Amino acid sequence: MSRVSGSCLCGAVRYESAAEPVLVGVCHCKHCQKQSGSAFSMMVAVPKGTLKLTGEPLAEFHDVGESGQPVVRRFCPKCGSPITSDAAITPMFDWIKAGTLDDTSWFKPQFHMFCDHAQAWARLEDGVPHMPRNPPPGSASATNR
Repeated sequence: MSRVSGSCLCGAVRYESAAEPVLVGVCHCKHCQKQSGSAFSMMVAVPKGTLKLTGEPLAEFHDVGESGQPVVRRFCPKCGSPITSDAAITPMFDWIKAGTLDDTSWFKPQFHMFCDHAQAWARLEDGVPHMPRNPPPGSASATNR
């Protein structure tokens, strides 16, 4: 049974993972804002290799994170929905764009990162760690999208 499943807007790409999500967070960096077309990107990390994609092969955009390491952003080639990000700085995770989940009712961020780039009107919830940039290396939420 799938713990995480979802699709793109047009339905040409579907995914699922039987693994429990490892991290759930929100990135406010400028690259995630541009890639999502919104104020931030909601992300779910699953262990690398547990994410199964079906349908259209994903298109890719090769980016560079603030760490200087590559970030491969994958999206539906038909409708453009962002589906995953693969950050070299976190080789143990596949990052799913949470807006594509079939069920988002369980999504509760464990952290907000790149808060120094957050939109002035964006309200960050109390009780959730807010980091001005990338989490410190070796921290539980160390990532770069």
